[in-house]
Amino acid sequence: MTQKLALITGASRGLGAALAEALAPTHHIMAVARTTGGLEELDDRIQAAGGSATLAPMDITDTGAMATLCRGIHDRWGQLDLWLHCAIHPVPMSPANFVAGKDWDKSLAVNTTAAALLISYVSPLLGQKGQAVFFDDTRAGEKFFGTYGATKAAQIALARSWQVETEKTGPKVSILTPQPMPTALRSRFFPGEERSGLANSADEAKRLLAELPQG
Repeated sequence: MTQKLALITGASRGLGAALAEALAPTHHIMAVARTTGGLEELDDRIQAAGGSATLAPMDITDTGAMATLCRGIHDRWGQLDLWLHCAIHPVPMSPANFVAGKDWDKSLAVNTTAAALLISYVSPLLGQKGQAVFFDDTRAGEKFFGTYGATKAAQIALARSWQVETEKTGPKVSILTPQPMPTALRSRFFPGEERSGLANSADEAKRLLAELPQG
C-alpha cells in the first residue's frame, strides 16, 4: 500500500471526524470509536470525497480489542504513519468534593489508562519516522473541571514524557491545542452556549494539521 495510513482514535464526531476528513485525500483512515453510526456517516463522507477508510467500532478501554486492532494494522499494512488521539470521556462537571466514584473511574480509564496502553501498542507501529498527536486542554485546575481536568492533564503528561524521550529516536510526538469548537464534548460542559463565535471544526482540523512537522 503506497498511500499513508492514519489511525484516529475518537474519530466518529467532533475534532476526530474533522481530522479524518481533512487527512482522507492523502491518507487511508483507520477510524476508531464506539459509535458505529457516527463511523458509518464519516465513512460515507470520506468515500463521497474520493477517500477510503477502515472502520473499527470498539472501546479503547478494551485491552484485547486494542491489541487485536494494532496486530491487525501490523499484519495488513506493516506500519503506521500517523496516530491522532482524540478519544475523551466528558465527565459531568462537579465540585471536587462531590466527585462520583464511577465518574472518576470512567474518566481515568478512558482519558489516562487507555492512552498509556495505546502508546505502548502504537509506538512499534510508528517506528522512527511516524508521528503521534495529542490534543491539550487548558481547563485543568478550573472550577468544576476536577475529574476531567485531572485525567486529561495526566494524559498530556504521559504524552510530554514520550515526546522528550523520543526526540532523537522517533516517533515524533506533537501536542497541539485546539481552539474552542461547537462539538458535542463542549456542549456537555457549556450547554446553551452561544456558538457563533466558536471555531469551525473543519477549519480547525486543517489549522492543526498544518502545525505538524513535515518530513
